[in-house]
Amino acid sequence: MQLDLPAGDFDGYIFDLDGTLIDTMPLHYRAWDAAMRAVGLPHALDEDYFYALGGVPTRRVAELFGERYGLKLDPDEVFHRKEALFAELQGEATLIEPVVTIARAKAGTHPLAIASGGPRVIVRRSLEVTGIGPLFRAVVTADDVVHGKPAPDMFLLAAQQLGVAPERCLVFEDAEPGIQGARAAGMQVVRVPSRR
Repeated sequence: MQLDLPAGDFDGYIFDLDGTLIDTMPLHYRAWDAAMRAVGLPHALDEDYFYALGGVPTRRVAELFGERYGLKLDPDEVFHRKEALFAELQGEATLIEPVVTIARAKAGTHPLAIASGGPRVIVRRSLEVTGIGPLFRAVVTADDVVHGKPAPDMFLLAAQQLGVAPERCLVFEDAEPGIQGARAAGMQVVRVPSRR
C-alpha cells in the first residue's frame, strides 16, 4: 500500500480507526448485512453503498439503510443488533501495517488521537484486542460529539484534546465522510485505500 504523505512536519496526528488502522470494514459489512436481513432486507446489502458511508455514526447508518431500502425500522434496535454481531467478529480484525507503522513511529515524538465514528465501547475494545491503544493520547468517538463525520466536530475535539492547533494536525482517513470532516476542520488528510 502506497500512502501519499504531505511534506513537512505536523504537531499532532489523528487517525480514523476502522479501515484506517484496523482492517475491520469487511467485518462491519458482515455485521450490517446480518442485522439488516434480520429486519427484513431480502437480499445482500449493497457493498459499495456501505463503503461510501464509512465513518458515518452507526445509528445514522441504520437510518440511511432504512431509507434506501424502504424498510420501517428502529435505528436503535438495528444499531444494537449490528454492534453485538460485530463484537462477535472483532477478534478476526487485523492491523493495516503501513498505517500502524507510521502511528508507532510518530507516537514516540508527537501526540496521537483516534477520531472514530464508532461507539466508544466498540472503539475501546478494538484498541484493546489489537494492542495499539497505548499509542493514542486521546480517543474521540461518536459518543463524544453531537455531529459525526462529515462534520468537523470529531477532528476539532481530537485536536483540542491533543493541545494542537487544527491546522497543525495531519489526519489519516479511509472514507469520504471522514476526509470531508477533516478538511472542514482545516486539516490535511492522507487517504488510506479502504478496499484492499
